[in-house]
Amino acid sequence: MRSLLGDHLLQRLQQQTEGALYQRVFRCLRDAMIEDVLPPKTRLPASRDLAHELHVSRNTILNAYEQLQAQGYVEAFTGSGTWVSEKLPETYLNVSSNESSIKAQNSYELKNLSKRGMNFFENAAASPNQWGAFVPGVPDVTEFPHAEFSKILLRLNRQPSVNNLIYTNEGGCLELKQALVEYLRVARSVKCDTDQILITEGIHQAVDFISRVLCDVGDHVWVEDPGYWGARNILTMNGLNIHPMAVDHEGIIPDPTAPVPKLIFVTPSHQYPLGSHLSLSRRRQLLDLARVHRSWIIEDDYDSEFRFEGQPFPSLQGLEENTPVIYMGTFSKTIYPALRVGYMVVPKSLVSGLKTISAELYRGGHMLTQQALAEFIQMGHYAAHIRRMRLLYTKRRAFLIELIERYLGSNFVHEYSHEAGLHLVLKLPDHADDVAIGQIALTRGVKVRPLSQYFIQNQNATRGLLLGFACVAEKEMLMAFSVLRQCLKEHAILPEN
Repeated sequence: MRSLLGDHLLQRLQQQTEGALYQRVFRCLRDAMIEDVLPPKTRLPASRDLAHELHVSRNTILNAYEQLQAQGYVEAFTGSGTWVSEKLPETYLNVSSNESSIKAQNSYELKNLSKRGMNFFENAAASPNQWGAFVPGVPDVTEFPHAEFSKILLRLNRQPSVNNLIYTNEGGCLELKQALVEYLRVARSVKCDTDQILITEGIHQAVDFISRVLCDVGDHVWVEDPGYWGARNILTMNGLNIHPMAVDHEGIIPDPTAPVPKLIFVTPSHQYPLGSHLSLSRRRQLLDLARVHRSWIIEDDYDSEFRFEGQPFPSLQGLEENTPVIYMGTFSKTIYPALRVGYMVVPKSLVSGLKTISAELYRGGHMLTQQALAEFIQMGHYAAHIRRMRLLYTKRRAFLIELIERYLGSNFVHEYSHEAGLHLVLKLPDHADDVAIGQIALTRGVKVRPLSQYFIQNQNATRGLLLGFACVAEKEMLMAFSVLRQCLKEHAILPEN
């Protein structure tokens, strides 16, 4: 039976008509290496085997291999065969020309984007750095009980039911929705039944879905300022007019002079990124406003499970009966982000329409994963995992606060961010350039995010750094903090001695 490489070369040989046969084989092999069909450090087939596949003499293959070796495309080792070179001759030639070509190609590709796509591209803020000190909002994924979860998945995969292998128009796995109803009722005081839950692939998909289904282009949306840039970018991408609302120790401050909103996007249990809690009076104010203007409140309850001091705050959705609130949650912070499972609790008046549209847009899947997650919750593993992680994160949070207070001073800990979440805000003086500090820290392996970049209204921006502690062991935290402290000294935030 021919190999895939043999098929590829036979196709290319039909296009080669000039020169001796070994030269044509040489050119086909060389082009396969340049095009990465044969990646660096790949072993070439034995000459006898390749000759048999191509229906040519072995001498033809040997001559082609010799020419490849002479020109630096391959290396031959006695007893171990012929291998594609780690660096091809092309990598040493026309470096500046190649760079210009890449830039020109990128420019051409970007011109193909729509105006909306280009705007989204230019404002994209997703970081490639998603692990280590001090990436905010990332759980310690190494502590998840993968063995228990894998056992459930393995058993379900042995004899999967048909319903878990086909499309669904029910808004997700029924068992997972039932498990969520029970969990949310107890843990978050959410009032709902199974039909009100739609399973999503996370907060981003949920925000995109809601903003497209409940809003028209040009509608107004209130967002917290500072706030989560990911949600804000999606709302902007979908043609909505963003109106920033300032945040204080009681959460979002509604502006009665702002245009009537179609959506009000809030993080009431733990404001992102500052950490304040939406007070009861502000909650009632938002609910009254939404009812009067027929607006929808989007409640992002992104890390409510991790509260380390004081009493847990119930959800905004469960404060009153029949609230105009769409509650959003995710397992990204409690299990791991790559799981890509989230959920929405939608008002009963929206259930039928949203379920149908969701099925039409997304053709829901990942049913085996969802069912495994349902069993994981029902068997008590999920609650036990959260309890363990609370203890671990409590220790790491306390250790980071101790470092800040010992080496910088208690005034560097932001007054809003003590009680919950997976990050702290390191408060900096108004003259500090938190963006520059973040950039120099990144070059030294420390990943922090500048607080000022979360603000829409630059004149109101305060300076600081978001420090995630959840995925950082104490030893690593100590070393990273030392690096960060040196960066602050170099930017005149701290004295040199």
